[in-house]
Amino acid sequence: MNEVITIGEPMALLVADHEGPLEDIEHFTKYVAGAEVNFSIGMTRLGHSVTYITKLGQDPFGKYINKFLQQQNIKTPYVKFDDSNRTGMQLKAKVSVGDPEVFNFRKGSAASHLNLPDVEDIVWENVKHLHLTGIPPALSATCRSVTYKLIETAKENGVSISFDPNLRLQLWEDKEEMVQIINELASQSDIVLPGINEGLLLTGSDDENAIADFYLNKGVSTVIVKLGEKGAFVKTKEDSFIVPGFKVEKVVDTVGAGDGFAVGVISGLLEGLSLNDAVRRGNAVGALAVMSPGDNDGLPNSDQLETYMNSQNGINR
Repeated sequence: MNEVITIGEPMALLVADHEGPLEDIEHFTKYVAGAEVNFSIGMTRLGHSVTYITKLGQDPFGKYINKFLQQQNIKTPYVKFDDSNRTGMQLKAKVSVGDPEVFNFRKGSAASHLNLPDVEDIVWENVKHLHLTGIPPALSATCRSVTYKLIETAKENGVSISFDPNLRLQLWEDKEEMVQIINELASQSDIVLPGINEGLLLTGSDDENAIADFYLNKGVSTVIVKLGEKGAFVKTKEDSFIVPGFKVEKVVDTVGAGDGFAVGVISGLLEGLSLNDAVRRGNAVGALAVMSPGDNDGLPNSDQLETYMNSQNGINR
């Protein structure tokens, strides 16, 4: 069953084995990167069925990624292969403090050549949820058209939609275009998940209440503003509240924290949790993500998540 569908660009990730400038590193370890990959892995570990839409190069990295997705129990019937364009890749530094340097090789990648015919064969029967980020629409005009088409078709089939802006300024022609398109896509979604800094870029305000109102006034049902270690601010037409964050003993790698948060929220809602409890789960998964190395190493299974949340008792701030 295709319970959840997402679309993205999975990339080969080469992480430095030692600290230092990337140009001086001689040995790297290979992984798979991508916001939607992280989301998909997190959802499958919590027992949810996820189908991933993408296009890969007919090259060793593409074949490696396809195998990896399948090994993670992510469904791949809509993964296409491109004979003409290569799979994107990243180099990532190893650090013990702060955010690592990341260098992308993705311009003109196979995923950026996703087009409407690539999503014509999707079966929407039994699909409950579509999760989108702001990354695919940043890759190319054709990827953007695919994103709009997925939203349109999801709505026609009564499928709920979540949207995580996941801003990547370097992928856009200019900031104004990014703001316009991201806000258009967000306004067509049911749940919007901006970070507080993303909210400032997208709405002009760094006040969580104002950010939430911006999207609620455009027809969004639920806005959840990520506040980092403070937790998350939640607002609907009927209610608003803050869900406190979990205490993090040591931040190891912040990459993937937002994706983990989305995993907790969406999985919780699909399982019938209240909005408050789903966001609390999101905070927990995000906390586990930053305490582990790698983009998705810390994403828990159900038992690990329950153990962590019980150990914290939900009173952390």
